[in-house]
Amino acid sequence: MRRRQSRLACAALAALALTCVAGVRPAAAPAPDPAPALHTALGRLWLGAAWYPEQWPETRWPKDLALMQAAGINVVRVGEFAWSTLEPHPGDYHFGWLERAIAEAARHHIRVVIGTPTDAPPVWLTSRYPQVLRIHADGRPAQHGNRRQFSYASPLYRRFCRDIVTRLAERFGHDPDVIGWQIDNEYTNESFGAAARRQFHQWLERRFGSLAALNRDWTTAYWSQTYTAWNQIPLNDRPGNPGLMLAHRQFVTATWLGYQRNQLEALRAHIAPWQFVTTNIGGLGWSAHWNHYTITRPLDIAAWDDYVGEGQLDFYRNGAMSDFIRGLKRQDYWVMETQPGFVDWAPISNSLVKGGVRAMTWESIGHGADAVLFWQWRSALGGQEQYHGTLVGPDGKPEPLYAEVARIGREFKRASPIIAGTTPRSRVALLLSYASRWAIDFQRQTVRYRQLRVLLDYYRPLENLTHSVDIVSARAPLTRYKIVFAPSLNVISKRLARHLRHYVLGGGVLVLGPRSGMKDRYNRLNVQSQPGPLAPLLGGRVQQYYALAAPVAVSGAAGHGTGRIWAEALTPHSSATRVLLRYGAGNAWLTGRPAALEHRYGRGAIVYLGTILDRRLMHAFVAHRLAAAGVHSPFGLLPPGVELMRRVGDGREVVIIINHGKRRRAVRLPYAMHDVLHPGRILRTVRLRPQGVAVLERPLQP
Repeated sequence: MRRRQSRLACAALAALALTCVAGVRPAAAPAPDPAPALHTALGRLWLGAAWYPEQWPETRWPKDLALMQAAGINVVRVGEFAWSTLEPHPGDYHFGWLERAIAEAARHHIRVVIGTPTDAPPVWLTSRYPQVLRIHADGRPAQHGNRRQFSYASPLYRRFCRDIVTRLAERFGHDPDVIGWQIDNEYTNESFGAAARRQFHQWLERRFGSLAALNRDWTTAYWSQTYTAWNQIPLNDRPGNPGLMLAHRQFVTATWLGYQRNQLEALRAHIAPWQFVTTNIGGLGWSAHWNHYTITRPLDIAAWDDYVGEGQLDFYRNGAMSDFIRGLKRQDYWVMETQPGFVDWAPISNSLVKGGVRAMTWESIGHGADAVLFWQWRSALGGQEQYHGTLVGPDGKPEPLYAEVARIGREFKRASPIIAGTTPRSRVALLLSYASRWAIDFQRQTVRYRQLRVLLDYYRPLENLTHSVDIVSARAPLTRYKIVFAPSLNVISKRLARHLRHYVLGGGVLVLGPRSGMKDRYNRLNVQSQPGPLAPLLGGRVQQYYALAAPVAVSGAAGHGTGRIWAEALTPHSSATRVLLRYGAGNAWLTGRPAALEHRYGRGAIVYLGTILDRRLMHAFVAHRLAAAGVHSPFGLLPPGVELMRRVGDGREVVIIINHGKRRRAVRLPYAMHDVLHPGRILRTVRLRPQGVAVLERPLQP
């Protein structure tokens, strides 16, 4: 983003000239400087909603937009399901209504993000060209009447996508009221049709070069799986060869990347540099259909759809997913969709408690969001999501939640100048690898080994003790971190091992969790014992691993408790390797064996924890490691249910504190801070009622 800022001044002038040359309508009202549109760190917070003007009479638009403006909404997302309205017949483009909708939004000081409409193709396309339909794993084609019925691998479908996206970009790519573009919507379903199968075989041939190499790297001599032709290799959704299964996931990522690139190139050929491009990640943030790091790399910002579904907000889980999304590009992000109280797809689609939407919105900002948009603005009269929560009902009148959102709007207006230009800064990180996620999920060994739960076991104490955690790719630059934790780094290639070794040599502390280093890049077992190529750094190894039917006792320098779900018996190989934890009695294979080792290496250290600790001991273990690494937070431990987040930038520190609990809480600050939401107040103690929010600020010394 910073590399592109130098172009913004010129781009703003160019936008005005191109408006006339290309015949794009000028703004109905004097347009603000479009420079802030590229990235919200340049100037403001955004509060928004998904708006579907094509579903309503144009006479209704001004009333809806006036209600948005009154609530402080300053951005809407439009168009992502409107293909049949934009192109009702092949080659018959109707963009006038969208142009008028953008103009009307501008009159209410509301900017626009355009979603490309490719997640919901029109029926004329799928009926005239049935070959673009997605094929299920059982061979059945998807049918029209829902969405995502297209094949992401279809060259023909991609040509139609490129056409509609190009025409939209030509029409709106320099519109000063359009600040960005969302490609498609929640990439999800793969296809098993002929096009995908052919592309899979071509992708394998490019990657391996020869069948001999593929057979070697996949160990296809097992069960006589050896292939003699590329088209013999199956593409299905069933368990199989570990190398094939890992390659399949990587191919899905590559195919979605190509699908996205097709639209990204069409957009960037025509849009102004101050319009950003993103896509919205679904699956509650934690989906593993494809590698999120790979997909978001070429985009300007990361964005996701933040939903709770059933129950109430788990602020640890939601905070972890927010930090995960921020870590995709290691910069602030957008929440492109979030629930206005409740959804319609959960087993029990209950509403968040009163004040819960406000707390969830501010939590997103605290973890690095610069925009939060609700899905959706107004209840649709028909369609599959009639019961989903909204801000305005089908009658056009505000729902009860509207007042809460309007309060958020007022608060955003006060806080925006203070928060703009800040971002979370962490000295600790959690490392993730999609190859490892997939490899473990393919062969979990125990149904109780749930990787998100394992991640949260590390995240909770780190968040409690530091109040700022980055979740990043294991391949990301690590020099900014004093200590990093890798809960389940199952696949460690030689390249990744060199990267982590360099980090430790330079003074970093690497804490590996169980199952680390079992596999190589092809999902084969490493010939070296765990942690594979990192064993020499550890000065020890894993002698054997065990899926646990019952907890085992664990004790050591950090305290005592139990290990559960998974346990590895460790063996030190060097007198310099220190035993941090040992297993107690209860399992003869483990009794007395080391459960955690530490070894100094270069200017840093490597730690291996071979089991999943109970929450109390995990907190003590993490605290022990942070203290040894010299990491602490001046805010200390907080009362139960209270979350504290910190953003820094432009010479100031912003602290957001939320009481997610059911009791009033007080937080003593280490220094006086200004109350952003109540100008003029300076606080040393923050008192919050349930679902209460405080936004605080202080200048930093240069």
